[in-house]
Amino acid sequence: MGQFSVREYCEEDEDDLIAIHDLARPVELQGSCDPRAFVPLRDDAKDLNEFRACRKLVAIDNGKIRGFVGIGDFEIGWLYVRPDSSRLGIGRRLLSRAMALIQEDNSSGTAVSVFVLEANKPAITLYESIGFRITETFKSKNNGYPCNVHKMLSDYNLNCEITE
Repeated sequence: MGQFSVREYCEEDEDDLIAIHDLARPVELQGSCDPRAFVPLRDDAKDLNEFRACRKLVAIDNGKIRGFVGIGDFEIGWLYVRPDSSRLGIGRRLLSRAMALIQEDNSSGTAVSVFVLEANKPAITLYESIGFRITETFKSKNNGYPCNVHKMLSDYNLNCEITE
């Protein structure tokens, strides 16, 4: 894998991002939820609408999309990296860029939130490494299957830099 870059999403990326989601989502669910909770993104109208509505950044390596992140109002979501490209700093770089974009619009210093499945230790570790902390754990359902979810907030100091 070469040096990857991050850019804004364009409509032509949709099929690749959906494929990445569908590869990575079962990994995300491991230990947190019944595997039957996985539904391909194109088959989940509610999630597909949320996916399409958020601002997205994509990570590219040698012309191939390796991961993406979705950004909402003071919220990070949809952080997915191809399983064969994980642990290479792609998620960290996407998160860093997403936080920088939120920072641009965050003159009030509002905390940034993210929701993470309780057993998704790699994601929790990544978020904690840049200053997020678990503020709440609650029971939820994922496509009808029970799971526990952490709400994490960042008191992200708008004057500090995230190292990539």
